[in-house]
Amino acid sequence: MTGGRLITIIGPTASGKTALAAALADRLGAEVISGDSRQVYRGMDIGTGKDLEEYVIDGRRVPCHLIDVRDAGYKYNLFEYQEDFMRAYNAIKGRGKDAVLCGGSGLYVESVLKGYAMLPVPEDKELRARLEGKTLDELASILAACKPLHNTTDIDTPKRAIRAIEIEHYYRAHGITARQFQAIDSIVFGIQVDRETRRARISRRLDARLAAGLVDEVRRLLEGGVAAGDLIYYGLEYKYVTAYVLGEMSYEEMHDKLEIAIHQFAKRQMTWFRGMERRGITINWIDGNLPLDAKLATMTEMINQKYGNASRT
Repeated sequence: MTGGRLITIIGPTASGKTALAAALADRLGAEVISGDSRQVYRGMDIGTGKDLEEYVIDGRRVPCHLIDVRDAGYKYNLFEYQEDFMRAYNAIKGRGKDAVLCGGSGLYVESVLKGYAMLPVPEDKELRARLEGKTLDELASILAACKPLHNTTDIDTPKRAIRAIEIEHYYRAHGITARQFQAIDSIVFGIQVDRETRRARISRRLDARLAAGLVDEVRRLLEGGVAAGDLIYYGLEYKYVTAYVLGEMSYEEMHDKLEIAIHQFAKRQMTWFRGMERRGITINWIDGNLPLDAKLATMTEMINQKYGNASRT
């Protein structure tokens, strides 16, 4: 096998992507590239669901890339992800291996599959000063005047909204054609989980993460010098648990609001994936309730049909 093939696995949160990607990569002798916008941060382990133990299959560690590549508090962006992805992907190809791209950040995954043209966007202090103090609704209105709000995570917090506006202003001034990014052929698998099963898994996983020390993880990050505003910027677990740690809401309120937010996030993920299909990406949907071996058998057969032999090297 010459390697170099890209197999992509997407799905909403709590759908079992990590375990499936690791098992498939082990079967193919491949390496995993994370497609998650928050797993890049060191020390943010429980809240981002890195589940590193799932990359060990029968004592073999499956190589995984783009996890723990930036310090918590950093503002990682799509441009950097594309650059990091291509470095990892080219290195994997250079070793004669296949790559399994796995993640739930639809924009990140689509950006490398479709070859989005991006520019690195510097901080605009003057623009930020003008936007400082505006409400989230006001910022959302300003952003909506710049572009359709397909990616609602842009308006999760004022900081995110200001950054999104900053990017749009820069693109308008400079255009986005200065850097071309090559689209990549990939067979794409999506994990399909019915709504009730997905909701039950999300609720169980939230309780498990809290029991595993999510609150302590956030406290350690704050005590380690990560600003509360930066953790809130990352959204979901870090947004709500930070508010609890700071005494801005009770444990029960934090739990209930976070649970609702994660359910809403999973729904937005599925909306994005359906949009990917409308934008020309074929997604082969796999029943998430099937046993792991059945999923692997189905996927391996489809990979064989597209690329030829997919046995382990």
